[in-house]
Amino acid sequence: MEFQHQPLNGASYTDADIKRLITEYNVQFIKLQFVDINGQVKNMAIPSEHIDRILNNEIMLDGSSIKGFRNIETSDMFFYPDKNTFQILPWQEHDGKNSARLICDIHNSDGTPFEGCPRCNLKRLMAEAKKLGFSMNVGPEAEFFLFEKDEEGHITTRTHDRAGYYDVGPDDLGESVRADIVSTLQEMDFDIEASHHEVADGQHEVDFKYSDILTTADNVATFRVAVKAVAAQYGLHATFMPKPVYGINGSGMHCNISLFKDGKNAFYDEKAEYQLSDTAKYSIGGMLKHIKSITAILNPTVNSYKRLVPGYEAPVYMAWSLANRSALLRVPAKRGMSTRVELRSPDPSCNPYLAFATILAACLDGVRNKIEPPKPVEANIYKLSDKERKKMRIESLPGSLKEALYYMDKSLIAKTALGSHIVDEFMTAKEIEWDAFRTYVSQWEIDRYLARY
Repeated sequence: MEFQHQPLNGASYTDADIKRLITEYNVQFIKLQFVDINGQVKNMAIPSEHIDRILNNEIMLDGSSIKGFRNIETSDMFFYPDKNTFQILPWQEHDGKNSARLICDIHNSDGTPFEGCPRCNLKRLMAEAKKLGFSMNVGPEAEFFLFEKDEEGHITTRTHDRAGYYDVGPDDLGESVRADIVSTLQEMDFDIEASHHEVADGQHEVDFKYSDILTTADNVATFRVAVKAVAAQYGLHATFMPKPVYGINGSGMHCNISLFKDGKNAFYDEKAEYQLSDTAKYSIGGMLKHIKSITAILNPTVNSYKRLVPGYEAPVYMAWSLANRSALLRVPAKRGMSTRVELRSPDPSCNPYLAFATILAACLDGVRNKIEPPKPVEANIYKLSDKERKKMRIESLPGSLKEALYYMDKSLIAKTALGSHIVDEFMTAKEIEWDAFRTYVSQWEIDRYLARY
């Protein structure tokens, strides 16, 4: 059943609107959704007859059981639903009964926003930007793989097809899956711009229109859940793991970024060099200055750094360009209201609320301090020698999660963007993850050393 009910002309949902939709679509359960510090979507299902309690912020959760939230002594917390995020979940219709979701902020027991809630934190950064007159829009391009399952339903790394970039059926076996993903997302009010097969076997991309960073973060979280749900209906597993298969391209989440001021794109200046305003150039400068310090947030897993290597179209080198896709930052050709900067390093395993907060903080720091970027690099950086890159002062991104955590710990920008609670919890969790990886004996080591030594 198609569900088209978005508020018109930017209007907000009222309690009465939501109650009417619950009746109209025979909603049995309301899923109160939020994300933990790793960006994993969590939820609590509440029977719809308790909608008054939901809308009055009376539903509690145990924060001590959520990664990066509270300890057991101060664990009582409350769901504060964003009424405008009410949506039917198309894949959960059963016997004419539906489930709906509300995306929630997490508040403390005294009603104040919880400083460790990624969504609350992003709203805090948006308020800081608003004081300077800015808002940020982001358009993400999240890639994913479709893998087969074995006879027992276990996930494998056998790709669903062996097609390539922009291929068509019958080589592209994912056409039907992508079509259903697009239809599902459209039912949830996504404005889908494109979908296609990506470069690697079994790799795909579905692009949706940019929006403000809070809406886009909500959309990324929803997108990942929807893609997995539709793939499961085909007996497949969709993964946003950055580098699931050695020797082929990994999955990125390029982010097209722009700052707006007074309803106009603040990155555009018709009379400036490259038609890029000072705000755009300072934002580029800020991102290049701080990118090492926020890479652990944009690329948060051990596996992320298996993608960030030369040779697979992933950005490794800290430079910007007007067209060159070997640079970390690229300015696509469109100008006017479409002027934007594409940050190419993030991957789809990141927590979008934390990622967008750090990107915004880096841009704002560039604007505040008028950080000039270096000259754009239009040469293929992958083909430059180490000596040539050194001469051009082109540095590399961190090469491991351990290195990225080192830079994050030494910088103030992450603490500014995320606050001490999130930074401390994130650092602790990721140091444990790195240590577990460091001490694990992999199959590669067995294959290489067991017989030899």
